Amino acid sequence: MTIVINLVVSILTIVLLQVLGMVIFTLMTPFKDMEELKKGNVAVSLAFGGKFLATAIILGVAAYTNTSIWFMMLWFAVGYVCLVASYWIFELFTPGFRISEQLQKGNVAVGVTLCMVFIGTAFAVSSLII
Repeated sequence: MTIVINLVVSILTIVLLQVLGMVIFTLMTPFKDMEELKKGNVAVSLAFGGKFLATAIILGVAAYTNTSIWFMMLWFAVGYVCLVASYWIFELFTPGFRISEQLQKGNVAVGVTLCMVFIGTAFAVSSLII
């Protein structure tokens, strides 16, 4: 019975952290992500999907490598901070334009690149999670 309770608590924690991560990412953009998705904005969709997959990668590795929920949450927080930092670093390396403006305009190239920045960062950071 303890195993079942631990599993349920772990799953609920992972789902809550995933939702929290996505809410924070949504608050970082000056536009409404869901409104852009409703409009069919592929660039925003790619960036949003990259954020979701990147947080899931970090959560998965944190859950797999830690038996404690608290350590899993700590490592997720570390990884998540790295994902947020990767966005701002990417913004620094694109001085000719603002990423959020290009996404809102539907620039798919920016959306794909940002998606890969998030996923690449998640893979790199997840290799450090112990």
